[in-house]
Formats: sequence, C-alpha cells, structure tokens
Amino acid sequence: MVNHKSGDLEKGVVRTERFEMEYFRFGEGKRTMVILPGLSVQSVMDSANAVEHEYREMEADFTVYVFDRRKALPRSYPVDEMARDTAEAMACLGLERVCLFGASQGGMMALRITLDHPEMVEMLALGSTCARVEERQFRELEHWASLARKGDGSALYEAFGKAIYPPAFMKKYGKAMLSLGALVKKEDLERFIILIEGTEGFDVSDSLVQIKCPVLVIGARDDVVLGPDTSQKIAEALKENGNCELFLYDGYGHAAFDTAPDYRTRLHRFFCNCSAPSAF
Repeated sequence: MVNHKSGDLEKGVVRTERFEMEYFRFGEGKRTMVILPGLSVQSVMDSANAVEHEYREMEADFTVYVFDRRKALPRSYPVDEMARDTAEAMACLGLERVCLFGASQGGMMALRITLDHPEMVEMLALGSTCARVEERQFRELEHWASLARKGDGSALYEAFGKAIYPPAFMKKYGKAMLSLGALVKKEDLERFIILIEGTEGFDVSDSLVQIKCPVLVIGARDDVVLGPDTSQKIAEALKENGNCELFLYDGYGHAAFDTAPDYRTRLHRFFCNCSAPSAF
C-alpha cells in the first residue's frame, strides 16, 4: 500500500496479486465509514477534496474511506466482481464492522458485499439504488454508453446530467458540465463503458431477506434513472429485518446524494443510532 497525506486527507493504493485500487480517507473518528460512489465518467479520486468537504460533519465520529473502482479494468467487469474486489481491498486495510454507504451502482456493490461478507458490515445505507437491474433501467445506462462509444463527451455529460440531476441544478451548472465533457479523456470514456456494461444482469433481489444489519434506504420520487419504486422494493424485501428505514426525497433527482442539503446529516444520524426505528 502507498499513502500520500495532504492536510486531513490521505490518498492510498491497495495492491493485491490481482489488482490495484485507489482510495482516500479522512476523519479521525473511532468508527469506520466506507463510501462506494456511483457511476462517474472520471475517477472519484479527482473529487477527493470536494467529497471530504461535503462529509466533514462525519469526521469527529468516523474515519471515512472512499474507494474507487480498480485500476486497469478487465474488459468484462460485472458489479459482483466490483464488489468482490472492493471487499478484498477493505480486508487488506483491516476494515471490519464498517458503516457502509453505497450510492447508485455503489449501492449495488454494497448490497453484494453485505450479502457475501455480513461480518464486515455493521450498518448499511443505500442511496438511489436497486437490487435488480431491469431492462428498462439498463436502456438508460446503455444510452450513456453509446454516447461514450462515439467519443462525444459533451453530449454524454449533458445526457448524464439531465438524467441524474433536477432541472434547477442543470440550469445552474449545465454549462460547466458541458465544458468538462469537452475535456474528458478517451481512457475515461472506455472505463465508463465497461462500468456501465457491468450493471447488466445484476440481481440480488431474492437474497435481500438474508441481510440482518440495520439498513437505511434513501431514494427519490423523481428518480428517472432507476425509478422511485426500486428503493421501495428493497425496503419491502427487508421488512422482516425489523430495523430498516425508508426515506424518499422530492425534487432532488437520482443524485439526491449530491443535491439534497440534508443528505449527509441524515446518514450521520442513522449511523450514530444503532437502534434506528423500523419504517414499517
């Protein structure tokens, strides 16, 4: 492992016999929180300082780890393998009994990790995700992949932004996103395509009843990527868990984890309350 520290933010690389995976960490809390981000065209490592700033309220209670996907992706890389590699990276760092938060595709990975390694996960939070990727949902993702295959970064950023963010956000930041899209690298587009293709066929819906840890499911009623019913379906499947909360936002879109101003506070409260009441 290689670590580079800058202020309170530390970047590192986990190296195993099979892969290398970058991560960053911040905070000095006694408990451990792990964030698995969703799909992005560029690496989450480029946004490390911004993420640390957004989650600064966690720093007193948690040491927070944020994992990127592995470097040098194989041509085929299903979500199940993303989860396997991330769990291995977590184990290499000695992380156990973590508060695990996964957003969108990261939520799919978080579900798989919790099912395969229940001893690793103390509490689980799922943001705008699903337990099963249906054909309709994959078509939206495949549209983004088709733009990436054409090398049209600006069109990709525009389509991506309009799908995951509410109109007010795009009105304010849309031009900046188009500018970023014009600068995106070919290797970033190729990586993005592989990650999108990896969601096809993901399905852990029949296994959700096995999850016993406290779970917070957060979705958005105006989620046009996966739909609001995906969060509701997860919560319903976890009904017998007896310790599951469901919350749906209005007006913040699929990326409510980026746009809702109280999102981090909601996560913080949940992870600091191990006896969170059931929503059912």
